[in-house]
Amino acid sequence: MAERFDVLVQGISKSDALHLLFAKTDSVQRPSDRYFAATRLGLCDCDETLDALIRATTDLKVDELFDRITRRKAVEALGRRKDPKAIPALVEVLRCTDTEAVINSLSALIRIGWSPNEEEESHLLNLLDGEVTQARAVIQLFTRLRIQSAQSKNRIGGLCDHESLLVSGAARAYLAQLYGEVGLMKPLVACLTDLVAGKRRSAVIDIGDSGDESLLPVLVRAPVSMSLRAKSFLQIVDGNQSLSKPENQALFEQLLRDDPLLLDIRPEWECGSDPDEIERNLSHRDEARQYGAAASLMRIDRSECLAVIESMQERLWSDYVTHYYLSCLVGLRKFSEKSDLVRSALAETTPQYTKSRIAAAWACVELQLDDQMDLLYELSSSAPWVPLRWTCQKALARLIETQQLERTF
Repeated sequence: MAERFDVLVQGISKSDALHLLFAKTDSVQRPSDRYFAATRLGLCDCDETLDALIRATTDLKVDELFDRITRRKAVEALGRRKDPKAIPALVEVLRCTDTEAVINSLSALIRIGWSPNEEEESHLLNLLDGEVTQARAVIQLFTRLRIQSAQSKNRIGGLCDHESLLVSGAARAYLAQLYGEVGLMKPLVACLTDLVAGKRRSAVIDIGDSGDESLLPVLVRAPVSMSLRAKSFLQIVDGNQSLSKPENQALFEQLLRDDPLLLDIRPEWECGSDPDEIERNLSHRDEARQYGAAASLMRIDRSECLAVIESMQERLWSDYVTHYYLSCLVGLRKFSEKSDLVRSALAETTPQYTKSRIAAAWACVELQLDDQMDLLYELSSSAPWVPLRWTCQKALARLIETQQLERTF
């Protein structure tokens, strides 16, 4: 479960979660509560809950559906706890037959910061013979934990031309990051505008893993979720300690402002000016189609665009995808008539709307909403997500600068 949905499990008490974790499925009114319980225990910080999650990796079996799913969630929760005491249990999970549990264990070991010994490294390389998603997760572990050896370089390097982009892209990123072979990343640039959404997203992730700073401009223009691009962007600049470079600051701002007219949109993703067509595309699962619709709203007549925004706000404001795009458009098109929408979006604390807060912060600059400076100041230091914190710092600075200029003249 994505961490932004933690609100779904916060109503479960610790004692109830401990009970549900090992309950017989037929004794539970809602069987799904069992795996919600595992996620809930991942939010705790006491030894009792850690021990329960570790025990779940061995006591819950894979032949019963809800045992299997709950075990996977327990493994995931151990990664969130980041406690090294969980490492032996997670390493043991790598030997099970449940591919999803193995993938979750690999991710958890990355989060904890595992250092495998030679025998464990050999077992990891054997896992490359499994399903494509498992092989990808193994390579990502080698990349993110910076595991270098002649054996791993030879084995992973041999997968650079694998038939699956999930495997070949991860392998190329491994060699680029750990051995400086950045030329191997060139084929992934074309994938950033592939018609298949999954290929675009995996390419964004692999570019982040590669650490190749020269790819930041194309990464910024990819029609993929802003938050996913931001994660890869920060992964690269943090690794190179280069966010302070003026050119990278400008690129990061471009990424976070998320103007659809500056993205690499293919004709297949564009739509006309018909409001119904725009709305259908904004609701599409493929982000490129969403951006195509947003680009249409950037181009159409101002009054038409306002009418679409008002209609969708009235009916779809609770949908976090629509919420984000409307917040973006009000700022990008400087619709001062919708300043209340911006104030509402900036004040929204539900995690699913965090991207909207970024759009609203930029809109505060465009609409000169000085009355939001206190909130921007608070978020500029307290927001846990770097893109939101960075945006609020920049937005606040721009508003202060404008005020000072006005006083001067």
